[in-house]
Amino acid sequence: MVVAVLAYLLHFFIGIPSVAIAEEYTFDISETEKKPYHIGGYAEIRPALFGLDKDASLYKLRFYNRDEGGTLEEYNAALQLEGGLEKGVARLFVRTNTDYRNSYLGEDFKTTVYEGFLSLKPSSSLTIDIGKKTLKWGKGYAWNPVAFVDRPKDPDEPEQNLEGFIVVSADYIKSFPGPLKTVSFTPVLVPAYKDVNDDFGDIDHLNFAAKLYALYYDTDIDFMFLVGGSKTAGYGVDFSRNITTNLEVHGEWAFIKDYEQKYLSDTGDIIENEVDAVSYLAGIRYLTEKDTTYILEYYRNGTGFTESEAGNYYSFIDNGYVTYVSTGNDSLLKKALNMTTGNYGKTNPMKNYLYLRASQKEPFDILYFTPSIIGVFNVNDKSFSLSPELLYTGIKNLDLRFKTSILRGDRYSEYGEKPNDYKVELRARYYF
Repeated sequence: MVVAVLAYLLHFFIGIPSVAIAEEYTFDISETEKKPYHIGGYAEIRPALFGLDKDASLYKLRFYNRDEGGTLEEYNAALQLEGGLEKGVARLFVRTNTDYRNSYLGEDFKTTVYEGFLSLKPSSSLTIDIGKKTLKWGKGYAWNPVAFVDRPKDPDEPEQNLEGFIVVSADYIKSFPGPLKTVSFTPVLVPAYKDVNDDFGDIDHLNFAAKLYALYYDTDIDFMFLVGGSKTAGYGVDFSRNITTNLEVHGEWAFIKDYEQKYLSDTGDIIENEVDAVSYLAGIRYLTEKDTTYILEYYRNGTGFTESEAGNYYSFIDNGYVTYVSTGNDSLLKKALNMTTGNYGKTNPMKNYLYLRASQKEPFDILYFTPSIIGVFNVNDKSFSLSPELLYTGIKNLDLRFKTSILRGDRYSEYGEKPNDYKVELRARYYF
């Protein structure tokens, strides 16, 4: 009605056709309304080729009773779905991940609920979440030593979504005038019982974690802790600050009390002891005027192995392999496998690492093209991985990535003893 009246008046006074005016100002209000639901996700295929290193200890451990030749093919596919529904103060969010793998071990198909929680927001300051959730604590890009209630990242794919844990959490936020601009408090209950977070740590415990956040003079600061019995107690702090519009610095510090270490001696005996471990991370993110982004991080893993402790592990595998070849007895190799799971087999299991990622947006004016290179350097044994990557996003909703990883190191070094010398991978991911 209002639009029609305005059109008539304009037509009367200045002679503009009323039909033209009405058409110009006509709109569908439903287009501006926020939908109460959303559904999305992606599907991807990811074939890979591994160049095997038959002299490496981990090759001998993995393939001691089979011959895979010089290369190994692997075919991967994934379907990740997510959806949300909002009504009033309530919001329901679910994210599932389905992985398919065809490798030397055969075919494997697995669907996992990454997240599935109900969020209640009775006021603008308070949110309560119940269900499976990823909390994403920490400011680091490749590693997060303060992420006490999250699964560890893979530095080779640090931006991938991760499976969460079943929690009950709240988030209370309050803003202030002055240098202390924002404060929020996030308490978290993490139950660990049979069939409920049974991979979080020791079961039959109700764990409690919390994070206190403050925005102080444009610096983000978090204080967090975890207690409860499933894991040894952890206490941490992190920060992030933009020094300039192009330069950001960040860091994390974590203290883990009575951490249970388990490692092999030079005679092959299993040694267990408890230590108070300190881990920390320092990093920068810098964007140049030519749209080159650099991310550099140093990570001190207080729970990691020394160079000699890692060397004893690789030497033990070699001795077990010699025994197996000469006698057919694989008991030493099985012992090494037991020490690998959740121990030596962790991602970056040693003490000191450097991470560098450099990416260039649209070089030579090639639209939608981003080449990058990622390096992870083991400071202790001087071994490293180097991964050049080419990403093209010029097709709507489709990412095409070609990535090669090259691993180098001396004997009994982390990357020198990986089962492969290189990996070539193609990924096509379609978003919907």
